[in-house]
Amino acid sequence: MSESHRPPGTVIHDLVRTLRRLPPSCGPVRLIAVDGHAGSGKTTFAGQLAVALGGAPVLHLDDIATHDELFAWTRRLVSEVIEPLRRGESASYAPYDWVSRRFGPPRELPAAPVVLVEGVGAGRRALRPFLARLLWMEVADEEAWARGRLRDGADQSEFWAGWVGAERRHFAADPSRPFADLLVRQCREGYEVLPGPAGTVGSDQILTHRDGPSAVC
Repeated sequence: MSESHRPPGTVIHDLVRTLRRLPPSCGPVRLIAVDGHAGSGKTTFAGQLAVALGGAPVLHLDDIATHDELFAWTRRLVSEVIEPLRRGESASYAPYDWVSRRFGPPRELPAAPVVLVEGVGAGRRALRPFLARLLWMEVADEEAWARGRLRDGADQSEFWAGWVGAERRHFAADPSRPFADLLVRQCREGYEVLPGPAGTVGSDQILTHRDGPSAVC
């Protein structure tokens, strides 16, 4: 069977096999980041990957960021999540409620063999030393933001007006894509996984190779 006609879901299961073989990167944990522009499909992909991994824990950075700290949450993430995982302990953090604008009850994140962290900025400079792999959702910024606006509706238009500028400034100062090990593109059915700019593809990784980011799935 050719690479271009592999059944939907095969690429994710190939990726799962690769991730499980990686050496731990954060204590006993293989910490996998899924980064990309807002609206690029990070949450959906991370959810499918977590299921394929047998129920791997997922940390959503929307639970860490706040209205006042859209991107200035690194210190809190390291102290509440990274450091406990490095010690092989379950982490505990208070997820932020974007409606009530306050933190909710503590939530546990176990130090599982593979833990996913997804959200804009998951591949930031301060976190990369703890990552086993950095995955980037390969969707252009304007396209991703258009998807996000459509998803969130008119009620969130004011938030999006401020978010776009904040995201531009973040990635200008601390880009993630140049350091991505793998690029993930959503296709009509399933996903396509390509080598990323960081070029860390190993011989045991089975990827769907095409002409590049501009190719149509």
